[in-house]
Amino acid sequence: MVVESQCKGRKVTGLRVGVQNARQFIQERTAYIELRLGHLQILCPLAPDFWQGDGEIHDPRLCAWLEAKQVTAGPAMPWAMIPDGTNSFRLEPAVAKSVKSAPHNPHRMRTQAA
Repeated sequence: MVVESQCKGRKVTGLRVGVQNARQFIQERTAYIELRLGHLQILCPLAPDFWQGDGEIHDPRLCAWLEAKQVTAGPAMPWAMIPDGTNSFRLEPAVAKSVKSAPHNPHRMRTQAA
């Protein structure tokens, strides 16, 4: 699922999962989810308002990690939350789908340029 960091200026305030994603990918009324952030693994509490239409994760460790990753990418960047077990997810930068092209072949380019 694609989620987005929530920011106020350059400060990350949370991770917006959204109500639809929450209902589809997280067991209802779960109090915590596990996030794998590269080599880190943290348990993030889900506030009661997460299930009442908020759909945001507010965890200081997660926000600090997101801020560190977003320095070069700018605020409010999309992330992929990839299921990795029950209520467990890997968080990785979302990559835009690109048009498939032929693999790079430097020899062919030289031949065409000659």
